[in-house]
Amino acid sequence: MGLGTAVALADEGVKVVIASRSQEKLDKAMADHPSIFGSVVADLSTPAGVENLIGSAQSQLGGIDIVVLNAGGPKAGGYRSASIQDIEAALNQNLLSMISVAQGTVEPMIQSGWGRILAITSLWVRQPGPNLILSNTSRSALTAYLKTLATEVAADGVTVNTIQPGLHKTDRLIQLHGGDPSAAAASLPSKSFGDPYDFGKVAAFLLSEQAKYVNGSSLWVDGGLYAGLM
Repeated sequence: MGLGTAVALADEGVKVVIASRSQEKLDKAMADHPSIFGSVVADLSTPAGVENLIGSAQSQLGGIDIVVLNAGGPKAGGYRSASIQDIEAALNQNLLSMISVAQGTVEPMIQSGWGRILAITSLWVRQPGPNLILSNTSRSALTAYLKTLATEVAADGVTVNTIQPGLHKTDRLIQLHGGDPSAAAASLPSKSFGDPYDFGKVAAFLLSEQAKYVNGSSLWVDGGLYAGLM
């Protein structure tokens, strides 16, 4: 989902720097998508990793106007399989690291009078999914934090939103469904999974100048899966 968003932004002419803990993944992404400007190897689970990412991105880009917060999901399971250590790890990975990146980049946006922060979370923030207690908990907390931040920086030309993907064809989805997610696809209103690159184009709109009056919002992109009205 993060790569799809990066590609959509790059295709719009944005200078994009992507990050991962894996140099191999970065090399493949850069080879497959030459429109992406640069990359950083960074482990955002540590303060040093966050500092390295922000510093390197600023150096490569000359400044940061847009931030996409995206972290891989924690392990699946319910409360019986989620130890306190697992909860701490999930909060560090999907909440605290994302807050650290947001806090480390928002002040220059405020000073320049323009900025965009967007977190890729999950539809299950809106409608908690079974067997995903760690993701449900950590990403819901991030949504609350960013909703609060949005109200504080709105007058400074900075928008803060979240985008909530449903079931898109990613490696994690295949993993969660034991390697064969076809039955899950058949149960969806659309009878198919979303395309991460189509998702990226929706995310890119929320990061655009035209979306300047969309702030503090959580947009679900799920092919009709969510059953609620709000």
